[in-house]
Amino acid sequence: MKSFLNGYFRLLQFALTALMILLIVPVSLQIFSSYVGFIPRYIWTEEMARFCFIWIVLVGSIIAVREGTHFTVDLLPTASTERQVGLWNLFADFSIFLTAMVFLIWGWDFVASSLYQTSEMADMPMVYIYAGWPIAGVSYIIFLAEKTAKNIKLIRSTE
Repeated sequence: MKSFLNGYFRLLQFALTALMILLIVPVSLQIFSSYVGFIPRYIWTEEMARFCFIWIVLVGSIIAVREGTHFTVDLLPTASTERQVGLWNLFADFSIFLTAMVFLIWGWDFVASSLYQTSEMADMPMVYIYAGWPIAGVSYIIFLAEKTAKNIKLIRSTE
């Protein structure tokens, strides 16, 4: 399972890098076409940049869940023992799990509603964009399961 998770994580990192590079193309076309007269003003570039940005946010958040670099709010007091660290991590991960369930449950409805929609400018099926939410939800849950196992080991090792 560990090798699968590491492989999936590397795939996500590659996808994030590719999306960042892909984002540069339509944004550069937009910028250059506004200043240079011989480059036509492409309408689809704004839409493609927006779609890339959506996927960058979703893939980046999945990576952040695995690495534990996501934004956390200090609602709980600073942990003074390893056991408390594990318990606080479980609490934070449970909050992310709730978000994952929202992405998963309502994400499927989102995808189902987009099956016959296409984007206006690029004429791209919108299901390719909306599929990111349930994929993010499943990915969060997979990586949270890994983190939960580590936190339970941490809690048990300090009892």
